[in-house]
Amino acid sequence: MSHPAPARTVLVTGAAKRLGRSIALALAAGGWQVAVHYRSSKQDAIDTVAACAQLTSASAHFDADFEDEAAVRDLLPRVVAHFGGVDAVVNSASLFEHDNAATFGFAALEKHLRSNTAAPMLLAQALHQHVADRVAKGEADAQGAVVNLLDQKLWNQNPDFVSYTLSKAALEAAGTMLALALAPRVRVVGVAPGLTITSHMLAQEKFQQLHALSPLGRSSTAEDVAATVKFALENRSITGTTLLVDGGQHLMKFERDFSMM
Repeated sequence: MSHPAPARTVLVTGAAKRLGRSIALALAAGGWQVAVHYRSSKQDAIDTVAACAQLTSASAHFDADFEDEAAVRDLLPRVVAHFGGVDAVVNSASLFEHDNAATFGFAALEKHLRSNTAAPMLLAQALHQHVADRVAKGEADAQGAVVNLLDQKLWNQNPDFVSYTLSKAALEAAGTMLALALAPRVRVVGVAPGLTITSHMLAQEKFQQLHALSPLGRSSTAEDVAATVKFALENRSITGTTLLVDGGQHLMKFERDFSMM
């Protein structure tokens, strides 16, 4: 008699709303138990958990401020304590505040590096240790995966959002180093969307115009990105590379960030 495979558990950071929520829902629909991380949007996180729980066996929400190293280090153990184990981390939470070469300073860079680079690295480190602990306890085939959300901007640079871009460039480099350091137990994959969801910086009509600026005539949708994250988590042969999901926007040259166009 065959036994059902144990439920897989994924921590999705920044999953209370926007792209993180779409990723959480897609993974829940695919049978993953989802740990929904949020910083301050508690009600949105509760709503995401409820939506995930309708699609899969379990979901729960966990708060953590990614500028606080102790809070970041405590996050994965809290998820493990709740679910009994974690198989993957999706680093979707992202700080995105404007600066440029003229306004750049240490404080802005440090804030972005903590949230967008250091926190994902610590969570990858924690997942690797957790998988090693499972192996030591006799789970010989334990494996883990990390997906880092990047940005097509890294392949198509402009002078806007300097600290944000530097933090994502550092995370892309970290992905290569971590893929080497954490192998063979943990894979690390980057997913780089193009313009995906509108924001307060863009009116809907302007967003639609910019979304169409790509060789394919459309950039990424939240569903495109979520499907790619799921693929990266579940394909056991991919590590140390980035999947660009942007309709080809990285092949074009934009003089400014989309929000400034």
